[in-house]
Amino acid sequence: MSVVKPLGILAAVAALSGMAPASAAAQTAAAPTFTKDVAPIFQNKCEACHRPESIAPMSLVTFEESRPWARSIKNRVTARQMPPWHIDKTIGIQDFKNDRSLTDKEVDTITRWVDAGSPKGDPKDMPAPVPWPSEQGWNFARQFGQAAPDLVVKSLSWTQKAGANDAWWKPVVETGLTEARWVRAIEIRPGSVKGRKITHHAIARLQQKETDDLAANPNDANGNPLPGTFMEWAVGKQGEIMRPGSGKLMLPGSKIVWDIHYSNGGEDVTDQVELGIYFYPKGQEPKFRQVLHLMGATNAGGVDIPPNVVKATEGYFVLRENGRVESFQPHMHLRGKAMSMEAILPNGQLQVLSHVSDFNFNWHNSYVYADNAAPLLPKGTILKITAWHDNTTANKANPDPNVWVGYGDRTVDEMGHAWVNVTYMSDADYRAEVAARKQTLGLTTDRQQQ
Repeated sequence: MSVVKPLGILAAVAALSGMAPASAAAQTAAAPTFTKDVAPIFQNKCEACHRPESIAPMSLVTFEESRPWARSIKNRVTARQMPPWHIDKTIGIQDFKNDRSLTDKEVDTITRWVDAGSPKGDPKDMPAPVPWPSEQGWNFARQFGQAAPDLVVKSLSWTQKAGANDAWWKPVVETGLTEARWVRAIEIRPGSVKGRKITHHAIARLQQKETDDLAANPNDANGNPLPGTFMEWAVGKQGEIMRPGSGKLMLPGSKIVWDIHYSNGGEDVTDQVELGIYFYPKGQEPKFRQVLHLMGATNAGGVDIPPNVVKATEGYFVLRENGRVESFQPHMHLRGKAMSMEAILPNGQLQVLSHVSDFNFNWHNSYVYADNAAPLLPKGTILKITAWHDNTTANKANPDPNVWVGYGDRTVDEMGHAWVNVTYMSDADYRAEVAARKQTLGLTTDRQQQ
């Protein structure tokens, strides 16, 4: 198996009493401050959630908002609980476009700031505020120079009553498209701030008559094509931007099949989920098509967990065409423990691509590979997804280790699959991509590169 890895002792007080003020001053000067050292870290890695009216329980935008939480912040970052990033840093690919984990240096900076009493520092050192959109603004609109997405598809409204049991709302909505359009970015969100309190997650599935076998789904009992996964909203995931030159294809007459999980918000809340779609301009269509696949244990027969055991479940997906793996998102429930994605190449070589060793159902992270790290795999490659479930008392999130657990939608049921984006390409394009990757990385061998 080959594994892909990233390239004062104090003297007597009496003897030094005259030096104490200078020493203390030096230590104070060396201590990190919020304005100069900590605020840039929070802006880069924390404010996406920790800002006013966002999903986090407190804002970390200003010193006054952050200071009361200093000790708790230190505890969370040193334990690597925050920011949420559960990829094992000792296994597989480590270069990601959306890596929000803290470096060792950043953790050390925050720790020393707290240990020094959490000083504010010079207000002149404070970086300019990040121009976040309002909570109901669209994150990608400004990036594309737009006021809003090109197309917004809304689910039908749902009212979740205070104290009601969890509900799964699955309306079907027409997209209204009359011609084929290529998608360059997708966002999804509850329609209001209160809606975020009751929406556990929301999946938008795209149903259309496919023209490409690689993207086609099986038909249902009535002969209609089953919908394919398009985008999900959950804590930790709001949307995606396609890699340049690739996109998803929406066809005329397509529909969005919603799968929305609502939970108790403590009050009556009526809301609807909104899907924002950004198209490539006409005449600038991408060369490659990207498809989001479910891989692993994807049905009721794939998950069978007896009481008081830790069990591994495997699933396999064969690439019928050359492809670039864009992202990896594990999906399990409360008993989820870990998940890995491996590639079994046509020559029999096994490569570990990614491993989430500390899965947490409270966070739905999609790990998007960096441009020069996204695996390039030949057709015939088998992607192996292994999920581990912990149905024992050692799992603090386990509601009951003494019951059998099977596949199901409820949080107390289980799932064991990964959502994996794949961009497909022809033999000639694949060879060109591999050659360009080798040149960029300074590689001259013919060894398969990931």
